[in-house]
Amino acid sequence: MHDRHVEEVPPATPATASTGHDPVTVERGSFCTARCSCGWSGPARRSRDRARTDAAEHRAAP
Repeated sequence: MHDRHVEEVPPATPATASTGHDPVTVERGSFCTARCSCGWSGPARRSRDRARTDAAEHRAAP
């Protein structure tokens, strides 16, 4: 089985803090995926930084 490592996404700004989204990144093998408490999941990325960017963009989306 692959390891799972949950990593925090940078904190929300005051403007995005009230959206109700709580994205995190989850590592599985050599891939990292952004996931949110609302059920959204981003694509698997080899770049952890890009997965964090996906999560931050999701949090900022209306």
